[in-house]
Amino acid sequence: MRRVVQFSTGNVGQHSLPALIGRPDLELVGLHAASPDKIGKDAADLCGLTEPTGVIATDDIDALIALKPDCVVYTALGETRPMEVIEEMAKFLAAGINVVGTSMVWLVTPNQADDWLRTPLEAACEAGNSSLYVNGIDPGYSGDTAALAALSLVTRAESVTVAEVFDYGNYDDYEYTGTAMGFGAAPDDERPLAFQPGVVASIFGGLVRNLAHHLGVELDEVRDRYEPWYTDKRIECKMMTVEPGRLAGVRFAAEGVRGEVPVITVEHTTRLTPAAAPDWEYPPVGHSGVHKVIVEGEPRIEVSTLLSHPTLDVTEAGCVSTAARAVNVIDWVCRAPKGIIAVEDIPPAEMVRGLMW
Repeated sequence: MRRVVQFSTGNVGQHSLPALIGRPDLELVGLHAASPDKIGKDAADLCGLTEPTGVIATDDIDALIALKPDCVVYTALGETRPMEVIEEMAKFLAAGINVVGTSMVWLVTPNQADDWLRTPLEAACEAGNSSLYVNGIDPGYSGDTAALAALSLVTRAESVTVAEVFDYGNYDDYEYTGTAMGFGAAPDDERPLAFQPGVVASIFGGLVRNLAHHLGVELDEVRDRYEPWYTDKRIECKMMTVEPGRLAGVRFAAEGVRGEVPVITVEHTTRLTPAAAPDWEYPPVGHSGVHKVIVEGEPRIEVSTLLSHPTLDVTEAGCVSTAARAVNVIDWVCRAPKGIIAVEDIPPAEMVRGLMW
């Protein structure tokens, strides 16, 4: 049995936490929380469970290291505070504690990550003889596992598109997602943070370059594409209320270009409620979101991943799947050679062990 610490109880952590508590092959021994109103509470209280675990949330990293866990599940938001996250991850890794996580999306394709990110984490893995693995659903599964599966079904590929088409209206994350994407902004406002020049390529370009590497394709460039949609009616949803004339939908992509033609594209179509951006692509009827891979080639392949849950919205179900991509490989990562791990390093069967009990 692996002894595990959960780091954060936010949008993803609140779903990885009950998964850790419920797994018979894992033992939750520690919990990190940053918010003062969460510190001192039982893990069960922070993820909707009724039976106390006896594991109490703390913000003391040294106390968590002293527990000598096998692994830390790191799901705290990191993209807005990267240097702090590197320091936190490195502290665990240097202490000989493996880390799996969903934070720092650049690490989904570690072989494409810049030195400022890789170097200190590799040094920490070396010092602690430990391993680090980061993945999720998007970035993550849709651009690696699903894309490679689709590509394996063609004899020749002309282009590949990895697409997320989602209604984010019920995603309760205005603080980060809403503000970063600029929902509610006016047309003459400064371009949102997520769509400043080079940002999309920074976040999703690693997926493009990684697929190009696997395909043996030399790209001329990886470029951004961004298109806003402004509503003419008031839109109300769980995330926020958008007044007429304000941003309520975005379509953006990182495009890998060869000979002026996009051949590898990672694209997102994101709207607040079905009323937004009616001319853009929608998910299949009856669904509010889809992740799909389209390969134009011999033959044409389209692989769609549709998430659902009896009580959770599809965006919350996506957070469960994001958590799963980290939790499900804990045992393998604990057995892996030291260093930063890419998804292609992991045997596929190792990602599904221990799920049925």
